Amino acid sequence: MSEEKQFLSVSEFGKKYNMDTGRIRRLIGEGRIQATKIGSQWIIPIDQVPPADKRVKSGKYRNWRKTDKTD
Repeated sequence: MSEEKQFLSVSEFGKKYNMDTGRIRRLIGEGRIQATKIGSQWIIPIDQVPPADKRVKSGKYRNWRKTDKTD
């Protein structure tokens, strides 16, 4: 009888969804990814999907800190 895998490690989840492991751990810490810690390892349910990426990617805010010094 073969057992199906029910959980993924952080690295397996990262490979599956093409995400950085540090970002996954940050999302777990924020509560945006459901996970359980066993010892020093996080396990993520196999049916868990990553949350929507809300980071600004349009470039609209690029260089917003720079000021025009033409005075």
